[in-house]
Amino acid sequence: MVLLPILLFVVGLLLLILGADFLVKGSSSLAKQLSISEIAIGLTVVAFGTSTPELVVNIFSSAKGYSDIVFGNVIGSNLFNILVILGIAGLINPLTVQKNTVWKEIPISLFATLLLFFMVNDSGLFGAISNRLSQIDGIVLLVFFIIFLIYIIGIAKIKSTDTYEVTIHSPLKTLFYIIIGFIGLFIGGKFVVDNAVSLARQLQVSEKLIAVTIVAAGTSLPELATSVVAAYKKRYDIAVGNIIGSNIFNIFFVLGVSSLINTAHYSSVLNIDFLVLVFGTLLLFLAMFTGRAHRLDRWEAFLFIATYVGYLVYLFYRK
Repeated sequence: MVLLPILLFVVGLLLLILGADFLVKGSSSLAKQLSISEIAIGLTVVAFGTSTPELVVNIFSSAKGYSDIVFGNVIGSNLFNILVILGIAGLINPLTVQKNTVWKEIPISLFATLLLFFMVNDSGLFGAISNRLSQIDGIVLLVFFIIFLIYIIGIAKIKSTDTYEVTIHSPLKTLFYIIIGFIGLFIGGKFVVDNAVSLARQLQVSEKLIAVTIVAAGTSLPELATSVVAAYKKRYDIAVGNIIGSNIFNIFFVLGVSSLINTAHYSSVLNIDFLVLVFGTLLLFLAMFTGRAHRLDRWEAFLFIATYVGYLVYLFYRK
């Protein structure tokens, strides 16, 4: 029966979104109480917090050996983040981006994507027996994640063009938000993974297709909500920084942790998805120099969404 897995999948997504929201509220309050700068909150707590659904889904998927979901979720989420979320946010208000983001954070995101591409294409590029992300690869990704954190600490003193408003809760309420957030993420992640696989088998479609579309879009809903609200309130650093930070976190940390849990076997079918992600990241970088400098204009945002629609058409025919 298809209805039950769909229902449980939706319940899982709702728990993931609510869990992430609680975790971000609690973590932001804690960070503010510890006097961590607002820009650091935006680039770390907000960006990483909204990516916790991807992390939880990947942990469960990796533990159960669902490699297609491990890779499909991250690649699909990163694509959705750049092309759809920034596209929608840019339609609401043209997004002005800091010079530092243009020349450092976007290129770091592109580097992370290309690094992962070379890591997983062992057979095609290096003549290995199979394509996989090994535990050694995972350690390398986590090392780069630590380097990225050091970079963020270094720019924490740079004044942001906007501020991320954080409500400071009592210590007890802050702890409550964090605990409830983790519980929601844990239960929701298990529901999403188990029922995504069940749906794929019952509908006779590949786990890859489910992962890069439904699972990826579902786990990116916290990023969507955060960036859309930030764009509406004209807090552009949060709108863009949340997406770039999330994409970097997804590759360096989420896949790094996933491969440490279990070696993830990669299907070269996803290479096209990878190339679309590289193209989307390059498109974001180039958009910073067309029209008004360091700004994502509405026509460029529309182009982002149109590119994603074209990608979905390709997925429909690929299945």
